[in-house]
Parts: sequence; C-alpha cells; structure tokens
Amino acid sequence: MMHKSDRLFQLTHLLRTHQPITAAQLAERMGLSVRTIYRYMDDLSLAGIPVYGEAGVGYQLVEGFELPPLTLSPQELEALMLGVKLVASRSGHQLGLAARSLQVKIEAAVPTAHTRQVADRRFVRVPEESVQGAHFDVWDKLYQAIADGQQLVIQYLSLSDQRSNRQILPLGLFYWGGKWTLGAWCFLRSAYRDFRVDKLLILESAQTNSPVPEHISLPDYLVGKRV
Repeated sequence: MMHKSDRLFQLTHLLRTHQPITAAQLAERMGLSVRTIYRYMDDLSLAGIPVYGEAGVGYQLVEGFELPPLTLSPQELEALMLGVKLVASRSGHQLGLAARSLQVKIEAAVPTAHTRQVADRRFVRVPEESVQGAHFDVWDKLYQAIADGQQLVIQYLSLSDQRSNRQILPLGLFYWGGKWTLGAWCFLRSAYRDFRVDKLLILESAQTNSPVPEHISLPDYLVGKRV
C-alpha cells in the first residue's frame, strides 16, 4: 500500500503537470475518493505548498512554483529512470512497488522539461513484460530471507533437468542476461553456489538452522565472483 507521503508527492506532481485539474479528475487518476483529495489538499496547504482552488475550474499551484530540482545531468537522470523502470518491471511485488513510488518522487522533484526529454528517448523504454505469476512470490521470499538472514530449504532443477534438495543461506540476488540468479551458501556442497530463480521448485524456511562458517558473507561471495 502506498504511504500518505507518497500520495502527496504524486498529487503535487499531477498538479504541476495537469493544472488546472478538478478534485474529481485527481480522484480518478489516483484511485481515491473526492473527499480524500479534499483532505490531501488541506495537508499540502499546511505543508506550505502554494495550492489554490477555483470553483468550476479546479486546483492549481501558484505560478512559478517548483519543487527543489535534483542536481542531475540529463545522462544521470536517464540512467536513474532506466534503473527504476527495470526494478519496477523485473523484481518482486515489494521492491517493484517501492520503485514505482520512487519514480513518482523523481518526476515530482525534477523539472518537467527534463523528464519529458528523457521520456522521448526511445532507447530508455523498458518492455512491460516482467517476472510473472509465482516468480513474483519467489522473488519476494528470497528478498525477505536475505534481509532476515534466514536459511531456506529448496528443491532445485538444474539446467540439465536434475532435481536436488538443498539447505542454503541466501546472500544476494543478481540480474544476469535477462534472468535472476540467487547467490547462496550451500550446506550440502559446503561452498558458494548460484541458483536460477526460475528453476526453484520448492522454497521454504528451514526448520533448523545449520552452523554457518564464520567467513561466509556477501562480500566474500563477491570476491570469488570477481564482482
């Protein structure tokens, strides 16, 4: 669920780019009630945003008002927006939602002319296809397990169609060649191993944690990968 602060950022961005705009139009665009829009307008005014409404016309911002711009070059903005779009379309529910919220904040903070310039460049557009179905849930579970340091029990289908059961300590998620890969410590092999996320058949929290060698960590894994 989007936080209230994110809604206010989104509302301010809509006011900047579509003014004048009515409460009903804002409510439709944001999926909120008109009553909630009225309440949010009061919040913006209390926060010092110079917004005013005119009956029969709609809401507008005081002429010349801009949020403080981010000091980004056009190329930096392009790289940032591309990265945000990739995360939004290629990760799980939680991080994807955070990326879309971040996109709203970036668009609200950067002068409109800059964001339009980036949007007009065809090569920064990200295809809409994304991690689908159960893979969304798998990605989210792995993401949370890494954050919590939680060991997992998995069943894995290798590229040669061999199934194996493992207990692992997940360390990091990496996007290589259009596929997500999990870097982990494998207790069965007593070594670091890589697992394609789309090849994970079963994914459960371990009932009993195995002892983890003291040196095992993401930085140590990355040293071995020369990343």
